[in-house]
Amino acid sequence: MSSTRTRLDRFMSQQLSIKRQAIRSIIAQGRIVVDGKVADDVQQTIHQFSHVIFDRKILQNNKPRYVMLHKPKGVVSATKDLKHQTVIDLLDKNERDKLHIAGRLDMNSSGLILLTNDGRWSRQLSSPLNHIIKRYRVDLEKPLDERYISAFSQGMYFEYEGITTQPAQLKIISSHVGEVSLTEGRYHHIKRMFGRFQNKVLQLHRLSIGNLLLDPALSPGESRQLHQGEVTGIFARERKDLQ
Repeated sequence: MSSTRTRLDRFMSQQLSIKRQAIRSIIAQGRIVVDGKVADDVQQTIHQFSHVIFDRKILQNNKPRYVMLHKPKGVVSATKDLKHQTVIDLLDKNERDKLHIAGRLDMNSSGLILLTNDGRWSRQLSSPLNHIIKRYRVDLEKPLDERYISAFSQGMYFEYEGITTQPAQLKIISSHVGEVSLTEGRYHHIKRMFGRFQNKVLQLHRLSIGNLLLDPALSPGESRQLHQGEVTGIFARERKDLQ
């Protein structure tokens, strides 16, 4: 399917290579079963995970997949790259098909990366309306002080895009280590914020996305499937952290 959602008659027309007008009579004969029920409406919505059977033959049986990966430094957040190893390359070959990345990291950053074949879920994660908090540990060249906390909480003007960033929370862990929480992810976002203080980011590591923490049992380069509770629970965290 070129789209994740379509009408039943359009889907069947593409699958059987026949005109859409012919689908109505096929439905009337009870020959199409969608998600365990005999279809009776040409306008029924078919999405990428609908289970569709025609004359006892399975036409579609996609399963949603959600993967957590511990991205190492030096690996690019891409599905293909001619020069560098990608996060997809780190997966077992039988796990790579049709997955896309839900939230990228710079090549020299590490930490939590999510991959899925569920476009609706990944769009929810990236939507600014959902205020999904992403948390990072940052190692810096110069020491931190209270000025940083105030500047981050007010947002910063990015001249290149002509926008002011949303408020971010900075927690000082030690003199040269901070923890940043934010709800948006612009180009080199965190590095540019610390750049206002001429303070170079030495290491950037993503700890969590929403309510989902990077599994400490995963070594760099390792991955695992998410549990169903993690798939839905990622959206549970409230935005009070940044207020």
